[in-house]
Amino acid sequence: MGRITASRKQLKPDAKHNSLLAAKFVNCLMWDGKKSIAYKVFYDSLDIIKGKIADQEPIDVFHTALENIKPHIEVRSKRVGGAAYQVPMQVSKARQQSLAIRWLLIAVREKKGRPTAVKLADELVAAYNREGSAMTRRDNVHRMADANKAFAHFAW
Repeated sequence: MGRITASRKQLKPDAKHNSLLAAKFVNCLMWDGKKSIAYKVFYDSLDIIKGKIADQEPIDVFHTALENIKPHIEVRSKRVGGAAYQVPMQVSKARQQSLAIRWLLIAVREKKGRPTAVKLADELVAAYNREGSAMTRRDNVHRMADANKAFAHFAW
């Protein structure tokens, strides 16, 4: 999971929805280079979402869910005179996206005992409704940043 790839440069949108974000997500979802399986899991979860939220396109639910999970502010450690402060800082667009994807996949992989497509669909619907594990994680990050507002003047 911790590998840095240059996939942004040669990323092609997924065939079904022509979405770059979906292609990026599938790349992160993929294990052992098995992209066809990752796409199957992703599309199966979109089909499940279609059954749960009838009035919205599943790909729009996916986009909105990821948009809801994205953090706008986070804390970073900054050393000032021997003390380390948790300084709240703005999050760049690219990091917002990668954190949202990472948190969503962590939430999905933490749940056990059901097919990944089902777990992914559940987590996406929860994030779409602003609830679920990934949203909780985002709220915790925002809460931390809020609690450390006093150190905002250390931002660099």
